[in-house]
Amino acid sequence: MLNVTVDEIQRDPSKYLRRVEAGETIVIVQADKAIAELRPINRNKPLRPFGLCAGEFTVPDDFDAPLPEDLLSAFEGK
Repeated sequence: MLNVTVDEIQRDPSKYLRRVEAGETIVIVQADKAIAELRPINRNKPLRPFGLCAGEFTVPDDFDAPLPEDLLSAFEGK
């Protein structure tokens, strides 16, 4: 992990982006305090399978029915 100041990043951002693209993580510091982390995106993350929670819950028939007036009033602060 490489620590780089904001000024260093501003001077040559492409230099640091190439390093991140190569797999390196860069911590951006300002006044000796870490303020951000620049790291590569994990593109090898497997997709979640479709229907992962199938059968674990049932959507009620009235799921999209309007809410009762007293509940709506409570949400709206009335």
